[in-house]
Amino acid sequence: MLTERRNHARELVQGLELGRWDALVVMSGDGLMYEVVNGLMERPDWETAIRKPLCSLPAGSGNALAASLNHYAGYEQVTNEDLLTNCTLLLCRRLLEPMNLLSLQTASGLRLFSVLSLSWGFIADVDLESEKFRRLGELRFTLGTFLRLAALRVYRGRLAYLPAGRGVPGVPASPAVDRQDQQGPTDAHLVPLEEPVPAHWTVVPEQDFVLVLALLHSHLGSEMFAAPMGRSAAGTMHLFYVRAGVSRATLLRLFLAMEKGRHLEQACPYLVYAPVVAFRLEPKDGKGVFAADGELLVSEAVQGQVHADYIWMVSGCVEPPPGQKPRRGSPPEKPL
Repeated sequence: MLTERRNHARELVQGLELGRWDALVVMSGDGLMYEVVNGLMERPDWETAIRKPLCSLPAGSGNALAASLNHYAGYEQVTNEDLLTNCTLLLCRRLLEPMNLLSLQTASGLRLFSVLSLSWGFIADVDLESEKFRRLGELRFTLGTFLRLAALRVYRGRLAYLPAGRGVPGVPASPAVDRQDQQGPTDAHLVPLEEPVPAHWTVVPEQDFVLVLALLHSHLGSEMFAAPMGRSAAGTMHLFYVRAGVSRATLLRLFLAMEKGRHLEQACPYLVYAPVVAFRLEPKDGKGVFAADGELLVSEAVQGQVHADYIWMVSGCVEPPPGQKPRRGSPPEKPL
């Protein structure tokens, strides 16, 4: 099926008879997989639908999800046709692996699901403002980076997060999950956005940020090895933020080093990294934009929680590592 407009894939999967298919193969960029997953989660049978195996074949600009799957399979970092070939080989091998899913809640009441990332500030600006250069392919991001560096912005906001491995004293007294008008897994670590975060969370004082990035996978683009510290454990994600005060030259060096995953070796005091389970980000004055898997969201308070091993992706493994069995049961009844 060829998509013709924004959210077309979302509409298509809502009406599909999923039992006819072994898998849903998405040949595009990261945004189309975002549409497919959210379409599956909006179906009445979402608990069954979201277990349908998914495959990412890169044909977009960023191709971060495909690049991450390529990395997990042990292939060297490649782009364009080579990346497509590697991902097609994974599909031909018909092996599945469970992947984390990020549940997002916004102040306006939206419930969304991300398979890759949520960004605010510099990265979101480059992602969305470079759309007009889409015909350049991956070069659009390079051009967008230089243009945004020339007019570097900072955004004021408040960030809080639940670090991975921190003892949780129990489910919050009023979890932001028991809404009759929404469906999906329970976000047990989150409280309503109008309430303070739980006391065991880490709170970053209100300040100016250059960027904030919550990332589920290793790559932010086919040549952006953003998380070289290793694959996130089940139920966790990578959280990066860059504080205001960083120079344009330093920020450029960070992004150039990211191609080989060496940006953390720069020992930049403005760059902070933490593995987390959940987070909350509250922009001040509604400035800036959010990008969820490269798709535009309005700037408003947002919070998110990772759900461990929630979707099945075509990958390099038939079984998850020992001790990381998917919490939603065995693979789909009809093997890929």
